Amino acid sequence: MKEDEFPKAYDFKTVEEKLYAFWETSGMFVSHSESNKPPYAVIMPPPNVTGILHMGHALVNTLQDILIRYKRMSGFEVCWVPGTDHAGIATQTIVERYLYASFGKRRVDFSREEFLAHVWEWKEKSESVILSQLRQLGCSCDWSRLRFTMEPLANRSVRKAFKVLFDQGHIYQGYYLVNWDPMLQTALADDEVEYEERDGWLYYIRYRVVNSHEEIIVATTRPETLLGDTAIAVSPEDPRYAHLLGSKVYLPFVHREIPIIGDISVDPSFGTGAVKVTPAHDKDDYRIGLQHQLPMVNIFTPTGEINEEGERFTGLSREQAREKIILELDALGLFVKKEPYKLRVGVSYRSGAVIEPYLSKQWFIAVNHFRDSLREFVCNEDIKIFPPEFTKNYLSWVNNLKDWCISRQLWWGHRIPVWHHKEDPNRKICYEGEGIPKEVAADPDSWYQDPDVLDTWFSSGLWPLTCLGWPDLASKDFEKFYPTALLVTGHDILFFWVTRMVLLCSAMVGKQPFSHVFLHGLIFGKSYKRYNALGEWTYISGEEKRAYDLGQALPEDVVAKWEKLSKSKGNVIDPLEMIASYGADAVRMTLCSCANRGEQIDLDYRLFEEYKNFANKIWNGARFITSHISQLTGDNLAQGIDTQDLGLEDYVIIDKFNCLLRQLESAYTTYAFDKMISMAYEFFKNDFCSTYIEIIKPVLFGKRGSEKSRLAKQKLLLVILVNVLGVLHPIAPFITDTLFAKVKNSLGDLPANSSDVIMGHALSMLQGDSYMYSPYPKEIKIPFPDHLQESWSLAERLVYTIRNIRGEMQLDSRVSLDAFVLCPSEIAIDVYVPIMCALGGLSSVELLKEEPKGRLYSFGVVDTIRLGVFVPSQHLVKEKGRLEKEKKRLESAIESASNLLASESFRTRANPDLVHAKEEALKNYRVELQNILNKLASFS
Repeated sequence: MKEDEFPKAYDFKTVEEKLYAFWETSGMFVSHSESNKPPYAVIMPPPNVTGILHMGHALVNTLQDILIRYKRMSGFEVCWVPGTDHAGIATQTIVERYLYASFGKRRVDFSREEFLAHVWEWKEKSESVILSQLRQLGCSCDWSRLRFTMEPLANRSVRKAFKVLFDQGHIYQGYYLVNWDPMLQTALADDEVEYEERDGWLYYIRYRVVNSHEEIIVATTRPETLLGDTAIAVSPEDPRYAHLLGSKVYLPFVHREIPIIGDISVDPSFGTGAVKVTPAHDKDDYRIGLQHQLPMVNIFTPTGEINEEGERFTGLSREQAREKIILELDALGLFVKKEPYKLRVGVSYRSGAVIEPYLSKQWFIAVNHFRDSLREFVCNEDIKIFPPEFTKNYLSWVNNLKDWCISRQLWWGHRIPVWHHKEDPNRKICYEGEGIPKEVAADPDSWYQDPDVLDTWFSSGLWPLTCLGWPDLASKDFEKFYPTALLVTGHDILFFWVTRMVLLCSAMVGKQPFSHVFLHGLIFGKSYKRYNALGEWTYISGEEKRAYDLGQALPEDVVAKWEKLSKSKGNVIDPLEMIASYGADAVRMTLCSCANRGEQIDLDYRLFEEYKNFANKIWNGARFITSHISQLTGDNLAQGIDTQDLGLEDYVIIDKFNCLLRQLESAYTTYAFDKMISMAYEFFKNDFCSTYIEIIKPVLFGKRGSEKSRLAKQKLLLVILVNVLGVLHPIAPFITDTLFAKVKNSLGDLPANSSDVIMGHALSMLQGDSYMYSPYPKEIKIPFPDHLQESWSLAERLVYTIRNIRGEMQLDSRVSLDAFVLCPSEIAIDVYVPIMCALGGLSSVELLKEEPKGRLYSFGVVDTIRLGVFVPSQHLVKEKGRLEKEKKRLESAIESASNLLASESFRTRANPDLVHAKEEALKNYRVELQNILNKLASFS
């Protein structure tokens, strides 16, 4: 083969784009619902159209693609549906920022239709980038089935689902205390709120009892909500306040009198034992308010400012109101003191705004009806969760489900399909069709559509159905591929998304949406920080971080720590930059190697370097093999391999390959992705290249063995190469398919088929234009003679002994050595000599009947075989010095152990096991010393 036909180095930059275009235009990714093959469907977790892909997206899609390619090669009709998510809050927030930065306009400066036009424009641009990035990663999705969570089919499925649940009474509207984001001006579900510990204050305020000289002092972290107080609560068992129960206190500023009530939830030991009750702005107070039928006074606007209920404080922000109210309370003699206090503050996961408990009218799904089915799907193993320890998390969430707030006060999203009558609030029309209901069309001035949109997770919860054509139950895709085989996602959205998909999909069609769920860990990167001139921690990023990741020593002022990926911490690694630097296959192998069963994935540049090097090893190994198999013809390939021509090392590599396939089958079954690549890596690099190929090189170069033996080894090289590249293809598709073509081109015309037990399957794998048309590798079913198992074990121990002797003599592996062997005649040592030479770095092995004289050697014993390695003449002085040093060490150890064992005190007081251990050590020292003395004697 010419140099330009098989370059010395693998240049992924010249391969990946062209090869992916070939796969796609050839229709290799397209699935067929009319196929008779068993189905295997996976629905891509849709990335948000908010920007570009991050490393988490690269991870989840790499793992899916590995499984898709594996199942495609294994004879399944695979269907991997790609898509993107409209991501209501996130996308609207980004577009609002973009419009303000670009045009100085806010959302309210546009009509709803104008603003949504800008969002759609953003979606189109962002989505095109995302799809391009998925292609760069090598994702073999069926692009003809591309979906978007707000496309017409998704609109239809959302309206249908809402209508079904509405008609069944599972969707209702009511006033409820919600988590309100005053920046985005929308309600958030409980699981969309993150909590932080912050430094704050505990304020003590006097409330004066009406018609009395008494007062109650209350401790609160939020004095501004005093404006919405509707009671003071104390424990009914607290003797300090028993006489005041039923009395009222005067509420300053808003001129109201509020009752003193008893409630068992009040902790007498907290603060003063009395708490203010603000039902419209605190979850605990809301419960108390409902129980005691208290008024609920909302004092905030949707933007988080004091409304008209606050009288002269109207228009102030929460912080401004807090400060002014404390000043005025102090002036009235009602402020007592404040104390430092640690606060648990709810924060919006999207905007970062402090959440305000806020009483508003929202839409909810009543979840209690679905609780049993959600539990049963997993307990009955209709859905199996991997790793299985997350099953407990799932069941815990299900057992503690609360009604799901599904309405959001946004413009971007699925509009709630309900129309309200303007004059009769009890009249509502829920409509699943397109356009408007006929009642509304007949009297449009009397009706208005609900202004809210649905929570993004509502449409995402229907994603498996939407992707497969529901609500059309006659859809061929739905009939063939639902329920899907697997969902791959991060464990952090087990509740956000997985549970809700099970709820909504099963509620619509009575079946679970998927059979397996694999939850991967979250990616952490190494962050590096140092103090700046102001004495503040600053994070290090860019090339300096990369240098530290790759092993550069850390300066004393730099601290390293594994942390969740964050731009502010400088530890974000861009997957597209990694693909540009290392190639898609190296990125995929790296991510595969990290996808263990833990909750944390530690990722740094070192791993990308390692797998780029492995890709080069694959290329170089295949290039070497191809140069030695190009002489094979269709005729001699059709003849197969005669097992009589196989040697020990040939049987061993076949056996190790079969073992690899069995291990990989187990790994695929349990989603042990890290084991998939580590086992393939170990086999290719060590078993195949460093061991087998090194052993047979003399045969390939015509220095040992017959021509018939050489031909058998060339054929077996082809078989193992084709198979191991097939094993690697799901993980590293670009380089393996490139090598697939190189191997085919080097062979010329191939026989159409072969029944040969060794070659047959490998030749069938080469019949197509890509590994995606190839069957997955199979075990090579030839018997492994029992005596060969023992022989290979002996060969490994002989090589191990040679390497140990080399290490003792501190000789570089590149130094060629001469050796001799003394062994019983019944051992056919000739079988082992080629293996010893190839793997032990020996240039010759003499078979002797007695130990040689006149040359210095070091020896070891393997069973009944005495193996000696001659010390090269240029190393004699160095070796003698080493032996003298070792002699002194052993003499000192013997003296020390002898003195200890001679001590009566030691023997009587020490543990008998310790005494025995010291005696055995002394024996070993003496044996070692005698060996050293024997070696030194040979110098004379």
